Amino acid sequence: MEFAFPDTTTFPALLVPKEPSPENSVGITSTVPIEIIFAAGYVPVDLNNIFITDDDPLWLVDKAENAGLPRNNCAWIKGLFSAVKKLNIKKVIGVIEGDCSNTHALMEVFGTEGVEVIPFKYPYGRDRTLLQAQLNTLAGTLDIDMERAETVKRELDRVRSVVHEIDRLTYEEAKVTGEENHIWTVSTSDMMGNVALFEEKAKAFIAEARERAPIRHTVRLGYIGVPPICGGIYNLIDELDAHVVFNEIQRQFSMPYPTDNLIEQYARYTYPYDVHGRLEDIACEVERRNIHGIIHYVQSFCFRNIYDTIFRKGLDVPVLTLECDRPGGVDGQMRTRVEAFIEMLKKRG
Repeated sequence: MEFAFPDTTTFPALLVPKEPSPENSVGITSTVPIEIIFAAGYVPVDLNNIFITDDDPLWLVDKAENAGLPRNNCAWIKGLFSAVKKLNIKKVIGVIEGDCSNTHALMEVFGTEGVEVIPFKYPYGRDRTLLQAQLNTLAGTLDIDMERAETVKRELDRVRSVVHEIDRLTYEEAKVTGEENHIWTVSTSDMMGNVALFEEKAKAFIAEARERAPIRHTVRLGYIGVPPICGGIYNLIDELDAHVVFNEIQRQFSMPYPTDNLIEQYARYTYPYDVHGRLEDIACEVERRNIHGIIHYVQSFCFRNIYDTIFRKGLDVPVLTLECDRPGGVDGQMRTRVEAFIEMLKKRG
């Protein structure tokens, strides 16, 4: 089976569910315990993936602004709003602590639009007792017991291990591109809403990737920060004889650490907690994957931009910070900066 990812200004839609049914779909604004959603018989739909893989994601942003969302808000929030409207999603789980602060207001907007809103919080400090309470509340809201959710966890662990092999093929054997790695890992947030199909496609991809010749490159890069809203970043890096061997947040979506239960799994998931846990994880992967430099992507109007100074102080490799606002391709200024950064890394040897 051939898996070719086209060079477009938006990301390929290979791993997005086709026309999910509004009746049994649950929209999610960020990675949440999908084990509970699947256990309850619902289909999780990552609204971020629906937005960014749309044929015209910028149109979705414009539609949200026309509906009254401010221009100086993050484009991802506007994309989530329009994705819910476009798919007629009736139920949304919103992460109101541990993700974007604007999600809280977005959930209130959804409430006025007739959408059932289910809040979920990642407690500050990784407090296991509070996290257990959040898991129990979500399970109770969806009318399912946690024992069944733990059974689903074991099923999803098997599928996630397949994606972890895709990740290994990226940094150990250089047989998977940075963009392919991004697509497979980021898609573990909802597994296409179809675990069996997702596993089948992932295994088929691995079989094809193992037959490839290794990607030739002189520079090994890490990508940290939220997934990019602008397409073409990975293709540009490939053109410059560099290879992205680490996608930080996307890898976290795949739950990369072995755990025995949902509490530990979502307590070790770094994204929703303090930046120091993320920094420790990144530094470990920089060494393990022999990374020469880091691209830190920041989204315009996002509070996480403040973390840039912490990453620069805490990492022992050069860091290039890239900021983008709205969907689209790589502009000339961004291209020039990436070219100069990679050329600098090549001269460092």
